[in-house]
Amino acid sequence: MVLCPIIMAGGNGSRLWPLSRVLYPKQFLVLDGDATMLQQTVHRLASLPCTAPMVICNEEHRFLVAEQLRKIDKLSNNIILEPVGRNTAPAVALAAFSAVQNGDDPLLLVLAADHIIKNEQAFRQAIECAIPLAEKNHLVTFGIVPQAPETGYGYIRRGEAITESSYQVAQFVEKPNLETANAYVASGEFYWNSGMFLFKASQYLSELKKFRADIYQACEQALAQTTPDLNFIRVDKEIFSGCPDDSIDYAVMEKTEAAAVVAMDASWNDVGSWSSLWHVSEKDSKENVHKGDVIAVDSEKNYVYSENALVATVGVKDFVIVQTADAVLVAHRDQVQDVKKVVETIKKLGRQEHYTHRDVYRPWGLLSSIDDGERYAVKRVSVRPGEKLSLQLHHNRAEHWIVVQGTAKVTRGEETFYLTENQSTYLPTGIKHSLENPGKINLELIEVRSGSYLGEDDIIRFEDRYGRV
Repeated sequence: MVLCPIIMAGGNGSRLWPLSRVLYPKQFLVLDGDATMLQQTVHRLASLPCTAPMVICNEEHRFLVAEQLRKIDKLSNNIILEPVGRNTAPAVALAAFSAVQNGDDPLLLVLAADHIIKNEQAFRQAIECAIPLAEKNHLVTFGIVPQAPETGYGYIRRGEAITESSYQVAQFVEKPNLETANAYVASGEFYWNSGMFLFKASQYLSELKKFRADIYQACEQALAQTTPDLNFIRVDKEIFSGCPDDSIDYAVMEKTEAAAVVAMDASWNDVGSWSSLWHVSEKDSKENVHKGDVIAVDSEKNYVYSENALVATVGVKDFVIVQTADAVLVAHRDQVQDVKKVVETIKKLGRQEHYTHRDVYRPWGLLSSIDDGERYAVKRVSVRPGEKLSLQLHHNRAEHWIVVQGTAKVTRGEETFYLTENQSTYLPTGIKHSLENPGKINLELIEVRSGSYLGEDDIIRFEDRYGRV
């Protein structure tokens, strides 16, 4: 039977601040290797009998997901948008209803987009072991063979054996204290709860209807009211907003008699902190992990990330140092769980460093902040070949555009003209304007804003190919 991968790409990952932000969370970052975590999740499915993956994400991340799938040739009207977050049980229900719409009943392989799995062969072997169970109407979850008494994960206690490496689920348990975690690992009966599943779409819906009919009905009705939008499946916001918030574990897996667990020993990590990322990353002879431009003198067991500046350490041990264009984090590796307290403080102060980076991805390309003042802002605008910004105007700012690479097709009021490298134009306040890249290379320009208000919400769109009017 063909597998239909369902990749859950929601969440904010605040414990990996300052790299992970609300508008650019960890699942879209390159943290290990050369691909983003979402792209790695898709890549590790390569040798399995899978259809194109279905990705479930937040509305505000839609163009980011689409661009990352496009870059690996996996974009095919396969993104389900959640208008609001309602946890994993409703998210997977939307995917299940979508999968059975045409009379099919595939096996849904439910994965998270923010896991690191080093042993991909063991990952695939566990899935192959689970397929016959799912075909016999088991709801299969994957239990990670624990490497240590971890207090940051929930656990699954196995029951009677079904096959050599699969068991009935005896119990789901919450995150334990250290003493209890030691007892779990010593018993050999407990696995870490990975949050990965395999089951028939129809079987999941049947069990969900049995135990949480309210979630079942809300998702069924929300998906029945879909609207076409590029590569996205957009469900009814009002109906889905009324859906209860619950996880698969609580809504179904802890209640069903069909739950099974398959052991997976695949060097798995959910990258829940900078410390866990240090553990899974390649280290030098002094157990340092360096990303970017880093010089270390008499330093060991550190994780140092440099986005765009030289970071130098002297006599530093067991530290996490992360530099981005607008923030620097310095923390002891034993205290990185408290990074979320920094994020909470940033929110309370009304700052924006928890929400967005200086680089902001748009459906047409990238908008980067260079400098900001009281009545001016300087941006770098990068437009991909063939893409076009909306026809728009601003009430409170004027703009200057200076082309530094490529060719720009500019609409300004009633006129349309072209600009090439080292040419510029002025856009007065209140004039309709648009920008298009008709060339074959990226269009790069510098945008200088000036006026009484420079916020991104000072915009009125008249035409937009990305459905944002």
